[in-house]
Amino acid sequence: MSVDVDIKQLLEAGVHFGHKTSRWHPKMAEFIHSKRQDSHIIDLTKTVEALNEALPVITKTVAKGQKVLFVGTKKHLREIVKTAAESVGQPYVTERWVGGTLTNVETINQQIKKLNTLERRMASGELENRYSKLEVQRFQEEIDLLNTRYGGIKELQGKPGILFVTDIIADKNAVKEAKVLGIPVVALCDTNTNPTEVDHPIPSNDDAIKGVQLMLDYVVAAVKEGAAAPKVAPTTSAPAKK
Repeated sequence: MSVDVDIKQLLEAGVHFGHKTSRWHPKMAEFIHSKRQDSHIIDLTKTVEALNEALPVITKTVAKGQKVLFVGTKKHLREIVKTAAESVGQPYVTERWVGGTLTNVETINQQIKKLNTLERRMASGELENRYSKLEVQRFQEEIDLLNTRYGGIKELQGKPGILFVTDIIADKNAVKEAKVLGIPVVALCDTNTNPTEVDHPIPSNDDAIKGVQLMLDYVVAAVKEGAAAPKVAPTTSAPAKK
């Protein structure tokens, strides 16, 4: 059973409100319905089509045991992106995208290993027993900083199966790294973006909290559907006859 996308919900959430016409990207033309005053209006029938194409891809990815990396670093969207990802046990990046997060795994893993070690030593009381209060405070500050940068991906093993990005301009580096590695990207694409930069563009307002929240709800539903799907063991080919 696929996720049910309701065009009425999209309308009520303001998903159709695009940017000012002066800021539009010509490659979004096919997804634009009309103009209202000095702003573009997104064609929600195209949004429904895009969601109906992208959400099953997310479901299949999760059903194969792979992760969906949620990316949304715009300040006013960070909390809802983090909450959505955590609700389904998926990794996320909601602070600054650290260069090399996907393409320089060795360095990133060293930082995550450092974070895990410090957290373990702090939790066991080892740091408190060995160091002064000021030094322990500095260790905690380092833990907090590392968690800000890597906390959402510290449980990620290997590369994600797919990225869900809420703004391909704000998080262009995430999109670039995914492209280098051949990781598919599902992304919200407002009228000022180039939808050809991602594999599965979803024409949508990428600023309004209510609209982005609805999109996150759909993605979360797709993840849950994939997690609930029966896991199929990989088939082994029969030995060749001599």
